[in-house]
Amino acid sequence: MHTLPAGEFACAVNVDIDVTSGFMLAFGGEANVYTIGQLAKLAGVTTRTLRYYDQIGLLKPAEISEAGYRLYGREQVDTLQQILFYRELGVGPEEIIRIISAPSFDRQLALEGHLKALIKRREALDALISTVSKTLEAHKGGLTMTDEEKFEGFKKKLVEENEEKYGAEARGLYGDDVVDESNAKLMGMTPAEFARMQTLSAEVNEALKTAVQTGNPAGEEARRLCELHKQWLMCAWPHYSSAAHRGLAQMYVDDERFSAYYDSIAPGAAVFLRDALLHFLPEA
Repeated sequence: MHTLPAGEFACAVNVDIDVTSGFMLAFGGEANVYTIGQLAKLAGVTTRTLRYYDQIGLLKPAEISEAGYRLYGREQVDTLQQILFYRELGVGPEEIIRIISAPSFDRQLALEGHLKALIKRREALDALISTVSKTLEAHKGGLTMTDEEKFEGFKKKLVEENEEKYGAEARGLYGDDVVDESNAKLMGMTPAEFARMQTLSAEVNEALKTAVQTGNPAGEEARRLCELHKQWLMCAWPHYSSAAHRGLAQMYVDDERFSAYYDSIAPGAAVFLRDALLHFLPEA
């Protein structure tokens, strides 16, 4: 039977002991010290993801060892947890950097916000599950569903997605009362009204594709696009105003999430839509 020398045995059992020992001493003997591989396994992400986070400045290791190993401590573990919470809620890396690096960032308040967002998401999923279950029972002949019930889960999910993606900005721009009224209007839509809003959304996107190709935000196709966009907004807005519509148009360019969405429809679509709306909508 071959016996490893003591030094080789120690290295085979735990290659990270020497890597982390100096770091532990520097941090007062802190036990929760991880190499990049250990942290990746702990968090359920890849080492490639952690290297990318380091590269863009989202999550820097606490120290680089003499051997070149990335070492992470308790603070980095907590930060990674925050990052993954935000990622789960659909927030992009650049926006996460802006949020967690802000002087006003409060970890406890952030956790409370994550909890509220996740509860809302669960409620939206519960509503969808309930809708599917009722539909299944109706198909089996054991339940009669109203037309309103058939769309309840979809409307709740739409409200929740809007809150997650744009709720903070919308409430800051228009106020809680306006956003709450808009959500209530959406939830109170009849099946026909909800279907009309969905149809208009698709028509806006098609009109945008066509109008962008003309290259003229003051042309006839752009005018038609603006009218469709107004009709679509009026489906959900409790009180329409040209000033609010113009403000939203500018946000389509200023907010990278909006611009990314519209530019995915057609290159340069966000700027084109903004320019068209500002051209055709009255200032007051």
